[in-house]
Amino acid sequence: MAKKKKKKNNTRTKVVFWIALILFLLPFAVMGYILLSAARDTHTPVIGNRYENDLNPAITETQMNQIESDVKGLSGVESVSVRLTTATLRVYADISDSADASTAESTAESIYSKVTGVLDPSSYFFQHDNEKMYDLEIHVYNSLDKADSDSFVYVIENKTSNMDSPHTQLVSEPVNAELAQQLRDAVDARNNPVPSSSADSNELKLSGEDAGIDTASPDAEGEDTTDNG
Repeated sequence: MAKKKKKKNNTRTKVVFWIALILFLLPFAVMGYILLSAARDTHTPVIGNRYENDLNPAITETQMNQIESDVKGLSGVESVSVRLTTATLRVYADISDSADASTAESTAESIYSKVTGVLDPSSYFFQHDNEKMYDLEIHVYNSLDKADSDSFVYVIENKTSNMDSPHTQLVSEPVNAELAQQLRDAVDARNNPVPSSSADSNELKLSGEDAGIDTASPDAEGEDTTDNG
């Protein structure tokens, strides 16, 4: 009976030992599996669509071509480009070089009417049912070659899917002209520093030393060093 009891205890001890060993090694095995999976997936692109279940209905190439054709028919518009980048529809319109800000703004409004005539804003440019929809940007400019001149005009009319109505801004003119001038003056001062008076005096002193003149003893040059004794 003693042998059977001892054998039974040894079996139980072995079972407990193996269970404890498995429980001890299990976290390391899981961690090793995670590290191995991460190493295998390194340099592998993650393919997905962040607008999945959004942008419905989608803007088609046919609709974009129709918008481009309609905008080209507007008075004063010389060239048009319609692009769809991620979730933003952008319309670029180059108008007459002589156009002023008022003309550019009215052209942007006309383009908005043309766009919304093809794409119903309530369907394409407003969020609905918690779905992300398109943003709209309309860029109108008279001449990019005149970007550094006072006659340059650039207007952007935009509407995000969170906005109730579009917003128009004349971006070729600063919102705060005084602040813009201060910033330009600061840049000019940094790029073209004016030497100070102290810097001029130090330069003259260094020049005198280079010429061999003892600036500390102005009378040293005329001193008689002959020994009369």
